[in-house]
Amino acid sequence: MSNPKKGTFLQALIPLAVLVTLLVLNVSYFEDDASYGPNQIALLLAAAIAGVIAVINGLKWDDLLNGILKSINQAMPSILILMLIGALAGTWLISGIVPAMIYYGLEILSPKIFLFAACLVCMIVSLATGSSWSTAATVGVALIGIGQALGFNVGLVAGAVISGSYFGDKMSPLSDTTNLAPAMAGSDLFTHIRYMTYTTVPSIAIALIIFLIIGFSASGPGNEGDILAVQTSIQGSFNISPWLFLVPLIVIILIIKKVPALPALLVGVLLGGFVAVTMQSELILDSNALSDGESHEPSALIDPAYTNGKASIMVVTQAMFGDVQVVSDNAMVADLLSSSGMMGMMFVILLVITAMVFGGMMETGGFLQAIVNIFIHRIKRTTPLVASTAGTCVFFNLTASEQYVSIVVPGRMFSSVYDEKNLPPELLSRTLEDSGTVTSVLVPWNSCGAYHKGVLGVDPIAYLPYCFFNLISPLMSIAVTATGYKIAKKVSKAD
Repeated sequence: MSNPKKGTFLQALIPLAVLVTLLVLNVSYFEDDASYGPNQIALLLAAAIAGVIAVINGLKWDDLLNGILKSINQAMPSILILMLIGALAGTWLISGIVPAMIYYGLEILSPKIFLFAACLVCMIVSLATGSSWSTAATVGVALIGIGQALGFNVGLVAGAVISGSYFGDKMSPLSDTTNLAPAMAGSDLFTHIRYMTYTTVPSIAIALIIFLIIGFSASGPGNEGDILAVQTSIQGSFNISPWLFLVPLIVIILIIKKVPALPALLVGVLLGGFVAVTMQSELILDSNALSDGESHEPSALIDPAYTNGKASIMVVTQAMFGDVQVVSDNAMVADLLSSSGMMGMMFVILLVITAMVFGGMMETGGFLQAIVNIFIHRIKRTTPLVASTAGTCVFFNLTASEQYVSIVVPGRMFSSVYDEKNLPPELLSRTLEDSGTVTSVLVPWNSCGAYHKGVLGVDPIAYLPYCFFNLISPLMSIAVTATGYKIAKKVSKAD
């Protein structure tokens, strides 16, 4: 067939329906492990269905393959950044940078402003670790216990924990979703983060004010033993000093100076390794202080017979690419102070690649265009477009039950619409995070909702009304768009 047919809207719905069905089954069968392989398979199978329909329509396999490769190539900068993010997390852990952020963050906790402080502490820890899940599973669990001792409603405390955790998750360059959203939209990491501040900062400010008002009307004395135990354990393992913040400060300055993300992050990785060797030498040279995070054996990383130089190189290298965990009698600290390096990013990278395979197949087959034509013809203004994007993200969180899918599929669906309307890709990436990332935890059958219920012991229905940041974010995204603030038309390369 010399003239292939264009994909129709009904044909486009077939691979989408297959994808949603498989993702729902994955969450049902694999639960929290759905993103560690099953969802990647679902994306590939849905891509195969799209490919079969495209071939029936007359497209050649070589054309489909070129479309897939073009799609993957667009995500390569983000894949490289994800690898460096993994290495950065590892060296910043063993250097004491992340532990120092957590230690000083816990210093500000006060029973009189417990809810405000709990949200703020989770913001700091999640910014440092890039993970709302690990923040909730460690500091969050302690805060739930303290909140109960203070007499707070457990759903209210969980709302403060989740609000702070998801703010940090959104704004941290260490976060997988913060890297995934710009990869899907065609933006870059630091532009995406800067653009998110226009909606994310007002949203968290409103949430903090609400928590502060509630806290002042209900606060009382309580036991801070769990928090003190975490601080004591961190101080026992690391040389904690404000000087450690010089490294993230240097990285921030590089970002402000508009140094590209890859070299800026590489500088952060190398400085983290240098600080580990110079300021945390006792930790990295102690064969009983670190484990590989898998065997949990104290001597898993280095042998006591190794020279100082060999041990230092091995520990720093291991932190960059693999599992490292601080050995601690405090289980909370052991869980919090762990990193998986580059290897920990592999499943996210696989998700990005398989998502781009699906997107490339859908785009080459004309299916994405068939879907977006509905929006192009019906939506004339920017605000309804952003509202439609936000609604689609929430829809996928409710139906596909997976946070990543609520970013990946709408990102691929809407990217050409924003491009067609000459809108900057960071507007799309911001909307994906404002609506996809933060609302996933509010859905009981979503993998994020199920995870936090298991970790915090609080049903999503109980904490949903108090996750003020998560509830406000999608509305703030639409409201800021409606004002037209910082929404400039995309500048072409010819300009």
